[in-house]
Amino acid sequence: MDRTVTLWINSLAGASPLLDWTMIAASEVGVPLLVLYVVLQWWSKNDRLSVRHTCVAAGLAFLIGLGINQIILLFIHRIRPYDAGLTHLIISRSADWSFPSDHATATFAIASTFLLRRAWRRAWVLLSGTLLVCVSRVYVGTHYATDIIGGAMTGAIAAAVVLSAYWEGTWADKFVTGFL
Repeated sequence: MDRTVTLWINSLAGASPLLDWTMIAASEVGVPLLVLYVVLQWWSKNDRLSVRHTCVAAGLAFLIGLGINQIILLFIHRIRPYDAGLTHLIISRSADWSFPSDHATATFAIASTFLLRRAWRRAWVLLSGTLLVCVSRVYVGTHYATDIIGGAMTGAIAAAVVLSAYWEGTWADKFVTGFL
């Protein structure tokens, strides 16, 4: 099933220059754009301290999720689908292993934090961007569908861990969210 879904999504690569351009752009600049969206929330006018807490939590989940990925990569060495002859690669080759997807981990860590904090409007914007980035990684040929699922799980777990340990209203939270 993993191969089938991966092939189905990647089979569209090369068929439409506009779709290729969109997916390459989402793959290459999607994560930085989502991070920028979170950074811009820092100056929110509504419920400022709560939004700032969520932004800090999202940043911590992002970093912890990527750290977890580095540990996973020590033990799981899954080759990229283009190296296995499965997908047609339309971006530059990656130097590391395929599982889990760092892009999926990063974006799901951010979106999951906003979802778990019930910042619904912001969460849906972030989740839409997350889904585009994740589909783009399979579309451009650099990941299997299960790499994305693994990264999504890592990101969501990192968000849950951060939110269980970093509480709103503590002295540390007040100190961090009081800047600017």
